[in-house]
Amino acid sequence: MSVKLHGVGITGVGKYFPDRVVTNHDLEKIVDTNHDWIVERTGIHTRHFVEPGMGASDLAAPACNEALKMAGVEASELDGLIVATITPDMLFPNASAVLGDKISANGAFACDVSAACSGWVYAASLAHGMIAAGTAKKIMVVGVDVMSVLMNMKDRNTCVLFGDGAGATLFERLPEGEEGVMALELGADGAGGKYLYQPAGGSVKPPSVESVTNDEHYIIQDGQAVFKAAVAGMANVTMNVLKAAGAKGEDVALFVPHQANLRIIEYARRKAKMKPEQVMITIDRYGNTTAATIPSSLAVAQEEGKLKKGDIVMTSTFGAGFTWGAMALRWQIGS
Repeated sequence: MSVKLHGVGITGVGKYFPDRVVTNHDLEKIVDTNHDWIVERTGIHTRHFVEPGMGASDLAAPACNEALKMAGVEASELDGLIVATITPDMLFPNASAVLGDKISANGAFACDVSAACSGWVYAASLAHGMIAAGTAKKIMVVGVDVMSVLMNMKDRNTCVLFGDGAGATLFERLPEGEEGVMALELGADGAGGKYLYQPAGGSVKPPSVESVTNDEHYIIQDGQAVFKAAVAGMANVTMNVLKAAGAKGEDVALFVPHQANLRIIEYARRKAKMKPEQVMITIDRYGNTTAATIPSSLAVAQEEGKLKKGDIVMTSTFGAGFTWGAMALRWQIGS
C-alpha cells in the first residue's frame, strides 16, 4: 500500500522582540566584561529583554498575528499550534494553549516542544509530518524564549549571550506539485546534558528556599565543551541535509543558522562552501534567543527582501541536550 505525502511549506512569518534594548556597554555596568570581549567571542552587540511580568505568550502572540496576516489566514483556520520554548509562561497550562487563547485560535490542538536551541527545527518537523500525512492543513510553529529570566547577572560567561524574542512560521499544505520542505534531520546525545542545563526547578530538585538561595534556577554552561560540540554538530547536520535535499552550498539562497555564536556560524558556512553573503546574521542585534533565533531570522530576512519564492533556504541548529537538527526548504512567500 502506498501513502501519498503532501507538499508542505512556510506561507507566513512573523517576529517580535520586546522594546527594551540592552547593549554590551549596559552590561559593563553590571558584570566584569566589556564590549570588545563580547563582540570578539560571540558577535553580539545588543539584545532585547522583557519588562517584569511579560511572558513567552506575550512575545509569541504578535509574531503569530504578523505571520497570519502575511499568509492571509485567520487564526480560526489553524488546525494546531506548536510552540518551541524552554521558558513557558508557567509549567501548565502549556504555552501553546495560552497562546491559542490570546490569538483566538481556540479549538486548534496545542503542543509545546522543549528542545532548547533546537526547538524550532524539532517543532517544524512535527508540523511537517502531520501536514504531509494529511492529518492537518495549517499549523503555526513558534519559537519563543524569555531567556533573561534564566540568566545569572553575576555570571559574565552566560549573561552576555542571551536575549528575549519570538518568531512565528505558518506551515501549510501546498498545492499539488509544489515543493516546500525538501529534507530534514534531527538528533540528540543526552550525554552532553551536563554541559548546559538548569539545575533546579524540575521534579528532581523542585523550587525551594535553598535552591533559590544557591542560584540553581539559572543557566549553567561549560562554554568550551558546548562550543566544541556545536562547531562540529551544526556543520555536520547542515551537510547531511544539503546532501539529502540534493543540493550544494552554492544552491542555497540563504543559510539561516541558529544564532548562538558567530564563530560557530562561520565554521558551518565554510564547511558547506557558502559565501558570507548567503548567510543570515541577526545575533549582532538580538543575541541568542534560543528557540526563536531561526524563525525570527526568517522573518527579518523576508522583511529585508533577502528571500523570494522558489529560493532554497537552509536552516540548522545545535543546542542543549545535546540536540541538533536541520531543514532545507523552498521558500513559498512572494510571487
